[in-house]
Amino acid sequence: MDVYARPANNSALKEKPADSKDENEILPPDHLNGVKMEMDGHLNKEFHQEVFLGKEMEEFEEDSEPRKNRKKLMVIFSKVDINNDKKIGAKEMQRWIMEKTDEHFQEAVEENKMHFRAVDPDGDGHVSWDEYKIKFLASKGFNEKEIAEKIKNNEELKIDEETQEVLDNLKDRWYQADNPPPDLLLNEEEFLSFLHPEHSRGMLKFMVKEIIRDLDQDGDKKLTLSEFISLPVGTVENQQAQDIDDDWVKDRRKEFEEVIDANRDGIVTMEELEEYMDPMNEYNALNEAKQMIAVADENQNHHLELDEILKYSEYFTGSKLMDYARNVHEEF
Repeated sequence: MDVYARPANNSALKEKPADSKDENEILPPDHLNGVKMEMDGHLNKEFHQEVFLGKEMEEFEEDSEPRKNRKKLMVIFSKVDINNDKKIGAKEMQRWIMEKTDEHFQEAVEENKMHFRAVDPDGDGHVSWDEYKIKFLASKGFNEKEIAEKIKNNEELKIDEETQEVLDNLKDRWYQADNPPPDLLLNEEEFLSFLHPEHSRGMLKFMVKEIIRDLDQDGDKKLTLSEFISLPVGTVENQQAQDIDDDWVKDRRKEFEEVIDANRDGIVTMEELEEYMDPMNEYNALNEAKQMIAVADENQNHHLELDEILKYSEYFTGSKLMDYARNVHEEF
């Protein structure tokens, strides 16, 4: 299979500037916790940790002290092992994954309440597209009063091309989040779908269409392996970027062939990608549970023991635990 282009991944080697707080409050997030693919079609590299740790993920990021992390991981192991047989099976892991995914969902719901208040200052429970547009442009540095006055009087707005492109994409998304009958007013629930498409089946479909549109090179609204691993077009500038590119292609090839392409026909349809992207799909959760167990199942008994999960802690938590074996029995 030819690879027509590889990602340069230059952006992965640079620090991204932090956006303003106001902008973060009203813009849809680039990253969705517990969803296997990013909005731009890249694989979610932290997915395993997100569905294993849930809200506790930040604790492992903030506290890198191995002994404390080891104890936290032991506590998690005991919670997943609901039948207390000292090992974790696929069904137990599936239940845990669904529970942790729901934690991310509830966290998004709570954050949305705050974000909705930011764009609904009059508290009438609805936000119009023009109201949101004013807040968005204000977060970009435009004068809020001047913008509001111009929109009210239908005057032309002098907006740079890049900002206008973002605004056009947001408007498409706004229309999709507006449940029928359409009135271009979003209530709190619709605004949640606007910010977090994983909370709505309709918005999940929209997200999948956007991803396929960006990856699909021949316009057939389906993805071949070569299309899936050749985004985006870029150039390799140094050996470090080359290594990242090779890993990127390898990871995407494996995900395409073993997970996304459900019927193994070499083509990914919108329906297949939608099922793959759905974070509350129980069948996906069971498959994910089996994959997670297989990674660390050294004795090949289709279960995870405590020493296995501690040894492969970096896969499950993003944190590497040193001298794990020496402390297993004395601490648990």
